[in-house]
Amino acid sequence: MDVNGRIRVGVVGAGFGASFYFHLHPNSRVEAVAATLPQERARLQTTYGCEKAYRSLTELLKDPCVDAVALFTPAPLHAQHSVEALQAGKHVLCAVPVGLSIRECAMVKKAVQQTGLTYMMAETSAYRQDTISVKEFYRGGQFGNLIAAEAEYHHPGLEDYFFDAAGKPTWRHGLPPMLYATHCTAFLSGVTGEQLASVSCIGWGDDSELLKGNPYGNSFWNQTALFKSELGTAFKVNISWRGALLPTERCEWHGDKMSFYSKDPRGLDAVIVKKAEAIGTDDAGFLIHQPTAERYEQVLWWHTDMLPEPLRVDSGHYGAHTFITHEFVDSLISGRAPEVDIAASIAYTLPGIVAHESALKNGEQLSVPTFESL
Repeated sequence: MDVNGRIRVGVVGAGFGASFYFHLHPNSRVEAVAATLPQERARLQTTYGCEKAYRSLTELLKDPCVDAVALFTPAPLHAQHSVEALQAGKHVLCAVPVGLSIRECAMVKKAVQQTGLTYMMAETSAYRQDTISVKEFYRGGQFGNLIAAEAEYHHPGLEDYFFDAAGKPTWRHGLPPMLYATHCTAFLSGVTGEQLASVSCIGWGDDSELLKGNPYGNSFWNQTALFKSELGTAFKVNISWRGALLPTERCEWHGDKMSFYSKDPRGLDAVIVKKAEAIGTDDAGFLIHQPTAERYEQVLWWHTDMLPEPLRVDSGHYGAHTFITHEFVDSLISGRAPEVDIAASIAYTLPGIVAHESALKNGEQLSVPTFESL
């Protein structure tokens, strides 16, 4: 900490890394930034009002004035970079996912346990405005028994990121959709705390030349998984990179008393459906119970005292970035584990890794390792 008791953060990686708010938080400041390209370093310095700039994570980790590192480097480097930062004595906030294999997740877990330092994954779906509302509903028992959930993450056109301007492949070239599943898995595990225990997953590909020669050996553009949680909750996850699809990150939570439907990309606002005993008929004349459906007026949680006043701004991923910033900084100041700590981070990450393995085995049902078993 500095003389004013603020956490001194080092931000590594431009792009996504330039969209957080450590410079506005009353209990943190950006001590240094790092990026490979000069223009990226300049962008980070301008964003965070920071004088120190390094060309690499390795250089930044040598800075004794940096207490914590926010890692926004390519996904294949997350595990390696997290371990390096922890072993250098720095707390870690890392972009998703923890790693791209079970081995990498275990590697990060071991480093956290050996160093006793804080690790948090910057999962945006855990802090979207609608997810925060759903957490409140769940804690208040308004869903009754949670029956099932369905999540979608559609990013059509991801192939535009497969190669850089010079035609060189990027880390996103051929990325299996389920290796980036945390944007969906956090919608369930981040709300209820339950872990996903088993999965069957089907992949779709079209023999596209764009997928040929990718470092993952992946032939799937899209993947659809059916998970079963440790509590028996059914959870369907659909992640797609290609198709006639509306871009979205959303979820539906279905309970026996109430259900919540996130805002739909087709223009429908969030909807709450409540169980009712009224009897009606469908278009074939069969009797059905008629639930009540009402538009949900989304609470802007970022505009409340859930955040320090300087952070009450509308940020990226439906208001998630300021919450991620505050949760990380406040956990360090308070000496507590962050909500998305190493156990939660791995619980969000592992199911997607195993789901991809299932897709490679034509949908074979596979067990998801627990955090304790790694």
